[in-house]
Parts: sequence; C-alpha cells; structure tokens
Amino acid sequence: MSTEQATKHDNSPRFTLGTPSVESWFLRANDPNSPRAVWIKATVLCDEDGTCVAESWASFFDGERTAAARETVPLAQAEVEDRAGRVLTDIAGARIELNADGGTATGSIESDQGKLAWDLTFRRESGPLGAPLSLLPTRRLIDAPIPKNKLLTPFPVASFSGTVTWDGVQWQISDWLGMQGHNWGAAHSPEYAWGQCIFADEQGRAFAVLEGASGRVQLGPVTTPLISMLTLRRGEQEYRFDRLIDLWRQDPQLEFPNWRLRMRGPGGRAELIMRGDAERMVCLGYDNPNGQRSHCLNSKTAEVTVRVNPTNGDGFECHSDFGGALEFLQPAEHPAVQPVV
Repeated sequence: MSTEQATKHDNSPRFTLGTPSVESWFLRANDPNSPRAVWIKATVLCDEDGTCVAESWASFFDGERTAAARETVPLAQAEVEDRAGRVLTDIAGARIELNADGGTATGSIESDQGKLAWDLTFRRESGPLGAPLSLLPTRRLIDAPIPKNKLLTPFPVASFSGTVTWDGVQWQISDWLGMQGHNWGAAHSPEYAWGQCIFADEQGRAFAVLEGASGRVQLGPVTTPLISMLTLRRGEQEYRFDRLIDLWRQDPQLEFPNWRLRMRGPGGRAELIMRGDAERMVCLGYDNPNGQRSHCLNSKTAEVTVRVNPTNGDGFECHSDFGGALEFLQPAEHPAVQPVV
C-alpha cells in the first residue's frame, strides 16, 4: 500500500497512516434519456485512535426506486495505491482504476433492495468541458494546509459504457454522461449542499457542465456561515464565482430537498436552482475520524436550472429535468429518506 509519490496528480491518495482523515474517489453516470443513474465510491477513513478502514459504496436510482449499500473492511485488507499515475482502489472486491484519460469500475454489493453489480468503463470528454475542475479560487490551495476540506473533479464530463445489474435486472449502458470526483480532509464539513450537472442536447452530447457547493467550515470552536462556490462551463467559456471572502455576494438557501444559490462576481451574476425528491433519495451515513456520524441525503436525478447574466455578453439558461447530482450533508437523518447505510 503506497500513499507517497514525488509529484501528486489529481487522483493521488492524500491520506497518511496514523493521521485522522477521510478521503474518497467517486463516480456517477446518468442515462441521458431517463432518470436512471449509478453512483460508486471508494473511501479511506482513518480514526483518531489510528484505526483505518476502507469502504466500498454503491447507490442506484431508476426514477422510482433507490438502493444503497456499503462494505467496510480493515484498510490492511484493501488496496489503495498510486502506481505511476494510475490509481487503484480494491475494496472487498470492488475495484476502481483511474488513469489520465478515464478508467474502469467493477464490483458488486448486497443491498436491502437486492444485489447491486457494475462493470463500467469511462473516458474523459475531450476539450474544455472535460478538463479537470477545482471549485477553489486557485489550484495552489489543493495541497495547502487551508482549507482543510478539498474537492477536485479530475473528470467533470465523461462518457460511460458497460452494464449495471440491480436485483437480477441488467441495464445496458452506452454513452451515459457522468463524472469522477476526489475529495479529502481531516473530517467531513459540518454542513453542506453540493451539486453537479452535465447539460446535454437532444442527441445526448454535453454542451455545458456545472458544479457548486455551499458549506460551513469548522475553524477550531467556531463554525463559519455558509460559504459558496460555483463554476459553469459552457462550450469554451468558463464562468467562475469563487471569491470566498465575499459573503455579501452570496445568497445560499438550503431548504431540503431543494438548494437555491445566487452568486455575484466580477464576471456577472448567476442563479442555481436544484430540486430533489426526498422519496427518490438515499441517506448515507458518513463517519468522521472522531467517531461521530453525519448523514448525506443523496440524489443523482435532481432537476437543475442555472441562469447566468455575464457582465459582458448575453444572459442564458441551462436546464436538466433529471441529470443533477445533489447532496445535503447534515448531522441528523431525515424521515422521508431511506434507506440509511
């Protein structure tokens, strides 16, 4: 098991044995023609007592039903390695392999809604839409001491193919749109909303991608107000709203299962509206190194609308009926969202 290398790339493991931390690599893929989606994640959790475990996660969505499960093993029984730029996670037989241009994910896991299995390959979208994306104002902050929680999207737009099987029913996946993300930190944020959406034309081709977050940061005994970031790429143009200190330029409203965010910046104004359906979400128990559990209320089929009014140029709107990834992290469960894993 190796976590050190001379030059870190976007998917390089950042955890250090013996240091409290949590780190994840995750994938999602959406059917461009129906509200079906899959979400796969690998996590390394190192507790304050020095214990480290590895977790394999899966959530499936078909527009009506949801299923979610995880498998946890001691880290010593898993593989999490960076092999000359190719990252491999193998946790309880669920494997994710990541390279510079894409990767693969294979595995299975038992859920209360039946066995979940997947065999997927994906490749980065060429051009500006598929270039790695960071919500932080500068990439110099990615491996800096502050902020303690880091989020990178090595593949904001990717094309997925393969098969997914849910309780004996197989989905054939061809040219589904999706993404791959990577996050790490000393602990999960106290509270956040996070969203990502790939907007596609009638032929299923991506023409824009959005990612944003509103979250609180723990600074010693103090919890900050909600701090928001938003980036939208449309064609070759990128619109960024990431001036973290300008809280008066942000208006986040977290009203589960909906998230609304208004942002202002030197480049103009933006408004994001994401709507989830509580009965079509899953609740995932995210453990922290101190032993406390947070709860991630998770949708991969949210409705998304974003409106941008650039300082220089015409305003525009992007919309997706069911292509949005929407997550709320909070201390408590929600009675309308099941199952809890």
